[in-house]
Amino acid sequence: MDDVGAIVVDEAIAIHRLLRPGLLEIVYETVLAGRLEARGLKVARQLAVPLMVGGHHFETAFRVDILVDDRVVLEIKAVEQLGKAHARQLLTYLRILQQPVGLLHNFRARR
Repeated sequence: MDDVGAIVVDEAIAIHRLLRPGLLEIVYETVLAGRLEARGLKVARQLAVPLMVGGHHFETAFRVDILVDDRVVLEIKAVEQLGKAHARQLLTYLRILQQPVGLLHNFRARR
């Protein structure tokens, strides 16, 4: 993981400690995006990602929570427990976006 990934992890942990579990996902996403921008990183929130399937183009097939510096995909959750579907979701985003690095952070977890 490069410097960008390390900054993202540091900021996510700091926000987790500061805000604690119990808020909606959008709150954590907003605060994290703001802190990453303050660190000088390029941040795209709720990035619409197109998809081509069977000759059909879908302009907004899905939305990535945060894309940092056009290379780190962040999927943010605020759920009781992460499941296999959450990991598969992130892996699908990475494959479609052709990105090598993705982070899945659950702000509802105690740690």
